[in-house]
Amino acid sequence: MSDDGYYGKVMEALNYLRSAAGDFQPRTAVVLGSGLGGVSEEVSAPRVVSARDIPHWPHSTAPGHAGQVILGKIEGRPVALLKGRVHCYEGYGMRDVTFPTRVLGMWGVAQYIATNASGGVDVCLKPGDVVLVQDHINHMGANPLTGPTEPRWNLRFPDMTYAYSRRLLDLCEGAAAEEGIQTARGVYIAFTGPSYETPAEIRMARVMGASVVGMSTVPEVIVSNAMGMETAVISCVANLAAGMSGASLTEEEVLVAMQAASGKVGRLICSLMRRLEDD
Repeated sequence: MSDDGYYGKVMEALNYLRSAAGDFQPRTAVVLGSGLGGVSEEVSAPRVVSARDIPHWPHSTAPGHAGQVILGKIEGRPVALLKGRVHCYEGYGMRDVTFPTRVLGMWGVAQYIATNASGGVDVCLKPGDVVLVQDHINHMGANPLTGPTEPRWNLRFPDMTYAYSRRLLDLCEGAAAEEGIQTARGVYIAFTGPSYETPAEIRMARVMGASVVGMSTVPEVIVSNAMGMETAVISCVANLAAGMSGASLTEEEVLVAMQAASGKVGRLICSLMRRLEDD
């Protein structure tokens, strides 16, 4: 059974963006996580569209998420840059959280590059470290593909063996090396939030093989893969996860750390866009 209502809303939002974009066609989507909005300054000749003007587009209430779609070029690569995302902890359902991903997929975007702030679970990680996600653990208790299927945009049972493109991982590592940025590959585990995880949950996550923890991104990755977009995730460690430092966790700490790291993430994204454009 298809879901004509949801499909129609996606297409209405897409038509609005196409009208705002004119003859501009983005080839790569870049999603900016908490505190990384400064990366948007890398976009040349930007066209800024407020998320509030796009039909059915969910509105972010989370700190550090501006709620804008910026169209332009980074290092010659035509991009649609999402300055902020929405989360399940804001009261949105999985299909709301992944609504922008659906719109970008239907627009013909080839690559979906997401960034996020995370807590370090691996004892070798420290605040400011950059982790290139190579796999994830969905501990959110839901899947965005649950419900009526829509054959116009994905299979009922899409494969997730290579949810994180090996090609993009290699390109990200090459881009980081070019900029002198040290990276590690790791596994991202997603909880729903908004409360931070307990020390026991972090110990569980470490036993399960997680490197970093957060409250987003995984639903987007599932949908971007289901729609055939080549996907990569760049995670920046904002703090040590619960129980690892003895300190209390705060959103202010996350935003300060991410703002400090935004220049490094911006250089990495610019280098990656150059490599994609030359590929």
